[in-house]
Amino acid sequence: MFNKRLLVVSSFLCLLVSLGGCGSTPPNTSSTPTPEPTTAATPQSSPLVGFDKDLAYVRNGGYSYIFVFSRKDKKPLDKDDSAFLRTNAPQVVDWVVTDEGKKVIAGTNFNLEEGNMGALKKRFVVEDYSNK
Repeated sequence: MFNKRLLVVSSFLCLLVSLGGCGSTPPNTSSTPTPEPTTAATPQSSPLVGFDKDLAYVRNGGYSYIFVFSRKDKKPLDKDDSAFLRTNAPQVVDWVVTDEGKKVIAGTNFNLEEGNMGALKKRFVVEDYSNK
């Protein structure tokens, strides 16, 4: 009776062991990772800084017109300059002070040439970056 039991248990264990290896194996079961195909390294452009970064920010606003204002004496803009700009160009949506406070970038969908651009040009150097 002991031999019969041992024979049944042994047979059962052999059956389990042999059936355990019948499952499908997942693809690429090797322990070493498959190397990725190498591509030529593309040079990274340096991040924009200063005026270029601020100009890109205004350009990303999707404005039809972009103007840059600076004082004719090249000094930093003061609060009176800011008030003059806001008064004479109320259509500007986005003002970004840049270049250590010496320039301000204006983003608008209104053509300032149809507004007070004459008064603005008397006081400031005006650069049109709309289509540049």
